[in-house]
Amino acid sequence: MPMSQQNLESELREAFPGADIRIEDLAGDGDHYRARIVSDAFSGLPRVRRHQLVYAALKGKVGGELHALALETLSPDQAG
Repeated sequence: MPMSQQNLESELREAFPGADIRIEDLAGDGDHYRARIVSDAFSGLPRVRRHQLVYAALKGKVGGELHALALETLSPDQAG
């Protein structure tokens, strides 16, 4: 069963409190999302490590309940 946009956003907000999170359903099928996350947690980290933090927060759901997730992960200073 696909992950709802609401559930995805809820899990990300729990993992990254205070972050600016925007979710877009790319295909309208609840299976392909784009997430833009601006969080202090990403400050000083390379993109790969940022993405690893997001995948860890989703506890293995990427590739299962969540088929595809395009990520944009920024620190507040990068977001401007």
